[in-house]
Amino acid sequence: MKSELKVKAIEKGTVIDHIKPEALYKILSIIGIERIDTQVFIGNNLDSEKYGKKAIIKIADKFPSIDDINKIALIDPHAVINIIRDYQVVEKKKVALPEKIEGFVKCINPKCITNHEKVETKFKVVIKEEKVNLKCYYCEKITGQDNIEVIR
Repeated sequence: MKSELKVKAIEKGTVIDHIKPEALYKILSIIGIERIDTQVFIGNNLDSEKYGKKAIIKIADKFPSIDDINKIALIDPHAVINIIRDYQVVEKKKVALPEKIEGFVKCINPKCITNHEKVETKFKVVIKEEKVNLKCYYCEKITGQDNIEVIR
């Protein structure tokens, strides 16, 4: 006998799907999960025909900003954002990496001007060996995907 967990559908809100399991907790931090005051479902290491394993986040009554979508794309460029209205998916967006990132990622170079003065960080997005890397506009230091630190 096969048993499945059924998760209640949301009437309106956002479903972030096809998240790599290892990216889930960074994405939860990025979206400020601790400040969300509506129903949230978080599933990790769920079976996925396409990826083997995946994570999913369902958030009732909330919709992501462009900044949130860009942040999610940095952490997992394969994630999919589903916008739900009246229990139906009305919009499905694959996150897309922007060419540049401004203001929400910390430069890993301790000597960078952005870590000592009130200068907003700015990075060029560079893909290397299927990994997202960020090149600082000011010091040119490369931050690898595993070291990306999001500033809130």
